[in-house]
Amino acid sequence: MSELREDVVIPWWQSLGLRREILDSSGTVNDVEMSLDRVANKKGAARPLYAKPSYYGEITHPTAQLTDFLARIAVRLSGTGDVDPRPIQLHQSMGGGKSHACIGAYHLAKSPREFFQAKDVGPAVLQRAQDISREELPLDLHKPHVVVLSCDSMTPGPAATVPELDGPVAASLYERFLHRLVGEGDAYDTYAPYFSNKAEISKAIASVKRPVLIIIDEVLNYIGQGLDGLAAEHQPLIAQDMAFLRALTEVAKTTPQTAMIVVMIGSERDVTALSPAAEARRNQLEADLDRNGRTLTVNDPSDFAAILRRRLFEKEPDSQTVTATAEAFRNVLADSNWRSKVFEQLNVRWMTNFTEQVARCYPFHPQLMALAEQEWANLAGFQKVRSTIKIFAASVHALVQRAAAGEWVPALIGLGDLPLSDPVSRQSLISSGLLPDAKAQTNYQSLAQNDIVDSSGNSGTARQLDQERKPALWTETNPRAAERAATAIFITSIVGVRRSNKRGAADTEIAAAMAVPDPRFTLSDAEGVLRELADAEKGMTTVEILPGRGGQRPRYFMSTRLRLPMMVRNMRNTINDEDKDKLIADRAEFLMKPGPFQMKCFVGNTPGKSPREIIGDLAVELDKPHITRLIALDPAGFTMRNGAEAATKEAVEAALGLGQQPIPVAWAASAAFAVASTQSRKQMRNFAAEFLAYRRVLETTEVPDDEDDILMIARAECDQAEERLKAAILRGFQHVLYLHQPDVGMSKTCEDIVLPQNESRTQSSLRGEDVWDELVDKEKAFARRTFSATALVYTLRDNDYDRPLPEIRDAFWNNPRMPLLPDGEAELRQAIYDAVREGKLRVTRGDGETVTITAPSDFSLSNPGLRLQKPLPPKPTADPDPDFDEQGKGSKKGSGDDEKKDEGGSEEKPPRSTVEKRLALMISKDVQSDQAGVEGLGELFRKIWDALDRGEATQIAAQIQLVVSEEYANTLANKAAELGIRASVTNR
Repeated sequence: MSELREDVVIPWWQSLGLRREILDSSGTVNDVEMSLDRVANKKGAARPLYAKPSYYGEITHPTAQLTDFLARIAVRLSGTGDVDPRPIQLHQSMGGGKSHACIGAYHLAKSPREFFQAKDVGPAVLQRAQDISREELPLDLHKPHVVVLSCDSMTPGPAATVPELDGPVAASLYERFLHRLVGEGDAYDTYAPYFSNKAEISKAIASVKRPVLIIIDEVLNYIGQGLDGLAAEHQPLIAQDMAFLRALTEVAKTTPQTAMIVVMIGSERDVTALSPAAEARRNQLEADLDRNGRTLTVNDPSDFAAILRRRLFEKEPDSQTVTATAEAFRNVLADSNWRSKVFEQLNVRWMTNFTEQVARCYPFHPQLMALAEQEWANLAGFQKVRSTIKIFAASVHALVQRAAAGEWVPALIGLGDLPLSDPVSRQSLISSGLLPDAKAQTNYQSLAQNDIVDSSGNSGTARQLDQERKPALWTETNPRAAERAATAIFITSIVGVRRSNKRGAADTEIAAAMAVPDPRFTLSDAEGVLRELADAEKGMTTVEILPGRGGQRPRYFMSTRLRLPMMVRNMRNTINDEDKDKLIADRAEFLMKPGPFQMKCFVGNTPGKSPREIIGDLAVELDKPHITRLIALDPAGFTMRNGAEAATKEAVEAALGLGQQPIPVAWAASAAFAVASTQSRKQMRNFAAEFLAYRRVLETTEVPDDEDDILMIARAECDQAEERLKAAILRGFQHVLYLHQPDVGMSKTCEDIVLPQNESRTQSSLRGEDVWDELVDKEKAFARRTFSATALVYTLRDNDYDRPLPEIRDAFWNNPRMPLLPDGEAELRQAIYDAVREGKLRVTRGDGETVTITAPSDFSLSNPGLRLQKPLPPKPTADPDPDFDEQGKGSKKGSGDDEKKDEGGSEEKPPRSTVEKRLALMISKDVQSDQAGVEGLGELFRKIWDALDRGEATQIAAQIQLVVSEEYANTLANKAAELGIRASVTNR
């Protein structure tokens, strides 16, 4: 099949049909930034089309997240099911669909019957709500009342109130809320004084006797600079408004059939500059929402294609058109040159299932949609759905105008097909947030018109190359090849650093952007067009060819030669949370110093898993015997305080064997967890973004090698940024969690130590020395060289005596009552020896016989036959009447007895002979055929053990060779290794 034939399949510009609002506005889509205030409060011509639930349904694609969001609100309002009652914070960046979702919630509550009938989204929400509640919902949802506080359309203070919305006397945000809730009259007067009284606010909500939906849109506009502008006499309103918001976040979750939505971009995503006071208010409200609410997003980048098509076009494409369009590209995709040298080199997902991707993205090319979803959406300044709709609406409108004029239009709108000759398309792309710097926007605006195509469509370097090209077999089916290639370079250049720290586009990407469903346009033709664009005399003056390194393809980049501050800002715009979190995790692990701890361990975050699941997966690796461990948790998944610590605390408690779902662990008492604070994570990310921006500037070729001054400054700034990041990470790890049990019989708890911070020295839970010092203060550990015989005896309790030495040893690692030892087993063995030498303890065998110890090496802590005992009471110095027993009954001991008894009634052992002999044995027997010999050897070895057990032997040196099975040889060798005895296993 060759090119797409219009006489066989109706092309997209005829079959889909642009929405009337886009045609009427010449592609500008003024209402793409939806306004909840206009829907809720305006009348007549000021009300937009989407103020009607039916039209809202027409332009809304029911994404899974949006459908679930609205369905849970419906269930909450209807009171039919059990859903999370906490207020919802829509916190994604600008242009992420927050206003669109709020308007959907407004329609759902204000006109539920009409909303449930709205095309696609209404029935989808109703079905999802019934699935959640497991029963039918009343279609009127019990007639909810909607309270809308459009904070981006409010000015704080009594002078700026709107009487029909706020009443005649409203001054505070609470009074505006109350008037919208109950109106004027007795109810308003009753509840007006109680701006911070949770019980009274709840009564006010309940007084309307209907479900209540509260939507507070763009609240930061009000509490940020808005409250900053209050006159001096109205300053008390600031405290009242903040107290009201704090109370409302708690009331909303406890008042039945009440749902609350708060729109406030998360502080980590919001670049709004605030005064210190406004920043404090935002942090306060954010902490309240963290504690009482939950955050949600209502769109995913993978939803872009469906959202765009629904927003821009009146009709869905028919399957025949989509299939025919995909098939038209088959010959190009299957061509050996195109396949091996371009499409296989791209290594992209959309090539693996091209037909399905065309169906998903139509009428846009999967290559363009992949760029929007995977790269544009991750840029901090890009307003995701909103910016994408603006760019694509302007582009399709301009292309439809071209088609109406009889000009060539692509079968699929690809990476090179955004019409830069159209002023609206060009401006929507440049001002979308892909280029946040005003100077860069100006530079690229000029670059597009000079080097690609101007507003007339007849000038510009690339456009002139197409117009001056001699006719060829493919020129009619690809008449804008050079313009399309240059546009692809332009679009990939303005996004800054792309994936893998690369700029611009590889030659394979540009070739793919030029491809058309006509086999006459070959890869050689595409390469020729690219050579023309890069020609030093006739090509584009701003294109830099970046040579590929290590087998990589050469890349093409349009440069405006930005200065360092601008470079850093642009680079910072390319850095997302994943980049920052990975750097923080790597540096935190590197900065960990175990100090007195015998082992350090860093637990990284796993996206998609809860903190409890992450630690559960590593339980075996973290639970080590006889080893003190310092375990640091990745701030991306684990933090403390600011109302966000619940999941972290639950996970650590489980790892310590506590909580409702404890993890089976044996050695939790000897682990300490280092955790960062929630507030410090924001600071870490800011410093990480700064360092990454400088590093990426240095890694790219944007800084010319001959501009040494820029390079020198960039390197110095990068080094300083790295030091600031290091300090922020160390300072951010403030918390230490450990298993605590002060004494026998007391409960085990997970204790949280917050390390002190001062100007002279920053303590960090990443430093083992700092953590150990705090544990010493809490009597959870001994300082170095302080664990003595006296300390050992003080630590032991009555139930610790007469226990095997291995149990005493293990207790210092598995019993939270026992303090940790900085030098481990060696320190414990020395303390036991000192205690025995000083007469404070005895070491005995199982039968109670005292073992003579002359050095720490005389006994093993792993010997189960040895026990710790208290010292024997001293013997009397004189017997008043040796002929009588202690009761004085005259029962004499026989003078001829040859056995002497001690006070306890046990036989005294005869003194050990001071004469020692060396015994040497030579054994060589075939034990397999000599059973009697086996029994004799067993008796001999038992006698040897008896000599060792009784202390009769002072030294042993032996070499034994056994011929045994391979399995048993390994077993014996492993046991010998445990005792420190060298063993070798060889073939017979």
